Amino acid sequence: MKARVHIMLKNGVLDPQGDAVRHALGALGFDGVDGVRQGKVIELDLAETDAAKAEANVKDMCEKLLANTVIESYTIEIV
Repeated sequence: MKARVHIMLKNGVLDPQGDAVRHALGALGFDGVDGVRQGKVIELDLAETDAAKAEANVKDMCEKLLANTVIESYTIEIV
């Protein structure tokens, strides 16, 4: 079983990487991009076969290591 964790900075937290991408897109002629938020995706291969247990374990991983929950939010996708 696989799990994908999407991690993004929370609204209100400055995203300098996203701003740099937005500026670069404008410099390349891509007009109309008002904002960019950059995040990360972590894909985990899990031995767990029960989807509910897998999601609970991944949530625990996010809370303890994968995401800085003070400034980041995350979503979990079990595939």
